[in-house]
Amino acid sequence: MSKILMLCGDFGEDYEVMVPFQALQAVGHTVHAVAPDKKAGDYVMTAIHDFEGQQTYSEKPGHRFTLNASFAEIDPARYDALVVPGGRAPEYLRMNARVIEITRHFLAADKPVASICHGAQLLAATGLIKGRRLSAYPACQVEVELAGAEYMGIAIDAAVTDGKLVTAPAWPAHPAWIGQFLAVLGTRISL
Repeated sequence: MSKILMLCGDFGEDYEVMVPFQALQAVGHTVHAVAPDKKAGDYVMTAIHDFEGQQTYSEKPGHRFTLNASFAEIDPARYDALVVPGGRAPEYLRMNARVIEITRHFLAADKPVASICHGAQLLAATGLIKGRRLSAYPACQVEVELAGAEYMGIAIDAAVTDGKLVTAPAWPAHPAWIGQFLAVLGTRISL
């Protein structure tokens, strides 16, 4: 089973942090959730984003998500894959040089990467998605295209796999996004 790194930050989308964290562990993967300037046992606050008919998503307070690894101790070479949740966290995580360095490691080494929603903001900031096909929350289309990638305007419950990069527009895509990521990881589930 894979050892997976998850890059978190305050006000990441609640479902996009908690659901993959739990689902990947449920099938046997090790997942280390980290955030800059935080250590194992610290928490980040999440936000619940919903689609209620307004021009964009609504935002409500989420949960305290407890991190299980220390950011300062992360060596990306020791991980097989990366998960980048969406929400507001990627907006400021992309300003952290160490976060960019970690994300670049996974993309440059062609390791499996799963990104959802606003996670594309972090991917775009690496400069390493040119020529790739990916999805994201529709408001991120401009950033994806400015980074030289092809934005895939797919249904909100769909996902796109381009090589080892799996992306989706938002949490309604969890079945497709997590399923495609498990396939890229080579995960076998037997009942």
